[in-house]
Amino acid sequence: MTPPSELPGVLVVDDSAFFRRLVSELVAGSGEFRVVGSAASGEEALAKVHELQPAVVTMDLQMPGLGGLEAIGYIMSEAPRPIVVVSALAGRDATASIRALELGAVELVPKEDATGGRLSAMRIATRLLAALRAAVAADVRRVPVLARPRVSGAHALARPAGEARRLVAIAASTGGPRALAELVPALPVGLEAAVLLVQHMPAGFTRSLAERLNGLAALTVVEAEHGMPVKADTAYLAPGDYHLRVVDHAGQLQLRLDQEAPVWGVRPAADPLFHDVAHLAGAAAIGVVLTGLGRDGATGLRAVHDAGGVGIAQDRGTATIYGMPGAALEAGGADLVLPLGAIADRIGALLRELPRR
Repeated sequence: MTPPSELPGVLVVDDSAFFRRLVSELVAGSGEFRVVGSAASGEEALAKVHELQPAVVTMDLQMPGLGGLEAIGYIMSEAPRPIVVVSALAGRDATASIRALELGAVELVPKEDATGGRLSAMRIATRLLAALRAAVAADVRRVPVLARPRVSGAHALARPAGEARRLVAIAASTGGPRALAELVPALPVGLEAAVLLVQHMPAGFTRSLAERLNGLAALTVVEAEHGMPVKADTAYLAPGDYHLRVVDHAGQLQLRLDQEAPVWGVRPAADPLFHDVAHLAGAAAIGVVLTGLGRDGATGLRAVHDAGGVGIAQDRGTATIYGMPGAALEAGGADLVLPLGAIADRIGALLRELPRR
């Protein structure tokens, strides 16, 4: 048993005394982490990061003075360490949460009304501890300081997108929103391909992520809806708490959403989607597994490879957590192992060569 003094230390940052106390109690009672301090503002958080050297920081975003986004920027510049954002689900907080993940935060825990009793507190505890476990496994040294997403400008196609003849499926978890902000804006259009995205993320935040990516990319990026036709030059992001599936409906590809049991403990999961893509597109498919904890996407990428498609895994050197891409490589589904910055160009080159479904 690890002595308490050797457990990973957590700095709790929130301007609400109630949430500081709640998060501190959940961390202290976990037996896996210890609280080394708390802060009520971004300025105080920055000072205590330097003073206390916590292993992980939990960060509220809406605070007086130096806000959470600014504090994350300073921490990742001056004393990089894993940051878990604890944020509200709606409005500006959801949008700011996506920006926080781009700036270097590695995980996201939704705030909810914890005054609602023991069940609400248990839900927060489950999510918080899972996020902290992922955070301590992350290597933030692999994340460039204050990287800015590439902005591609206006959507490239004025005409309506046609039917997708090729499919690109992408899976990501911890560190994924930042990776997607680099990858998706660099993906090409005009090659008869649709992109299907699974990012492990709580319900309530995926729409903001889709809107953020849509503003950066030449592709049209939307949060997937049940029954949507699968069109070229469009990227569909799985909504939080729903598996994203693809079916052939009277000769046309359509999206399906379901709430079947989690796979590898997550919903949405990439494996069910990748198996659909392998079955429906075969040699006209590309699967990509990016940074993340666990092994979601490994068996699905192998299915894409076995069906004649191409499997790509992010390399260890650019992955915040190498768990998912490493598992995909071990499972035999990765034809290519590439740094994040090289993946979009390789996808473009492959799409020019792949057959049409």
